[in-house]
Amino acid sequence: MLKIVVALGGNALQTGNNVSAKDQLNTCKRTASGIVELIKQGHQVAIVHGNGPQVGEIVANMEAANKIDNIKYQLFPFDVCNAFTQGYIGYHLQNAIGEELNNNNIKKNIATIVTQIEVSSADSAFLNPSKPIGSFYNKDDATRLMQSEGYIMREDAGRGWRRVIASPKPIDIIEKDVIKDLFDRGLIVISCGGGGIPVERKGIELIGVEAVIDKDFAAAKLAQVIEADMLLILTAVDSIYINFNQPNQERIARIGTIKAKKYIEDGQFAPGSMLPKIQAAINFLENNTSGKVLITSLEKVSQGLQGITGTVINYGN
Repeated sequence: MLKIVVALGGNALQTGNNVSAKDQLNTCKRTASGIVELIKQGHQVAIVHGNGPQVGEIVANMEAANKIDNIKYQLFPFDVCNAFTQGYIGYHLQNAIGEELNNNNIKKNIATIVTQIEVSSADSAFLNPSKPIGSFYNKDDATRLMQSEGYIMREDAGRGWRRVIASPKPIDIIEKDVIKDLFDRGLIVISCGGGGIPVERKGIELIGVEAVIDKDFAAAKLAQVIEADMLLILTAVDSIYINFNQPNQERIARIGTIKAKKYIEDGQFAPGSMLPKIQAAINFLENNTSGKVLITSLEKVSQGLQGITGTVINYGN
């Protein structure tokens, strides 16, 4: 039996653009079968999910209403939008996984934890916010939002102006004791959704921060906290490749952290795609040298655990 933290991408929960809540629930049901397969094999599972498409739709819908009437329709802070997605994606996952467990006559409880993640205002990411979110604006509306909301807006390749926010690294998981307690008692725990709600400590207070935390880094931190045996990162491809999409493309079945760092230096992994997954894997393994990371697709989970496909990352050479 392995203690596994599963990192699900936001696109594993929603396909296409402007997908309805009903469509997302159906997608979650397909995702649930892979999760329950791990449970059928006897593994203990904690889940971290992304929220890129979902939080993007929430922000875009709020901004569309605000464009019509910026007095009546106020904008919500981004940390609050993240909390929205933790709730409704957690609900969908609980519903879908619960149904799949019942179909397999497995009795197991599931809990979603609204999770705050501590970050630092000294993180260098705040010096250069780079994550675009929400709608495109003309220059006049962008200027209004910069003045009224304090947004950082940047012109985007001639398509208009768009808000950008920072993506700091997680320092700590505020609800870690609750998550670990439930996990150790055998529950399926869904937490750190969308990378978690970024907060900064101000004395005894936790203040919400307008930022987005990469869900793979949050999953690595969670795997460290609960002393997981494996961090399972599910993505769109079945394995890591070097020279990706080139004639000399090569699948990597197994790799150590030292070699992975060398590939990063060589620019083998695309920023915003495979790079943060490899970096998160290294972070986890440097804090848990006996653990391992498996990167594969949702559809190939079973084959990945058998070593048939996927990429295993270990600490060292």
